[in-house]
Amino acid sequence: MRRLIAPIVFALSLIGTALVANAACYADYKAKTDNPLRLHYGVVQLPDRACSLQAARPLIERRIAVDGWQLLTVLSVFDDAGLGERKDSAGAYFLRY
Repeated sequence: MRRLIAPIVFALSLIGTALVANAACYADYKAKTDNPLRLHYGVVQLPDRACSLQAARPLIERRIAVDGWQLLTVLSVFDDAGLGERKDSAGAYFLRY
């Protein structure tokens, strides 16, 4: 019986590690344009390497600049659990960039 338990526990730990490694990363931010002044709140998906406030900033700046937006602030970085509650607030800018 003990011979069976150790491989099962090991396999389950590998599965758990894989699930954590594949957890999605998102950030919410505020941006603006001038002439005319426009503001928006948005949510973007980030690669794992950019899953911090500091790393997210330049990535978001580049993405939104394509449409003339200037990043004001990155509010937070979060996983799937925080995604649903931000969808309505982000509107058209939910996962747009």
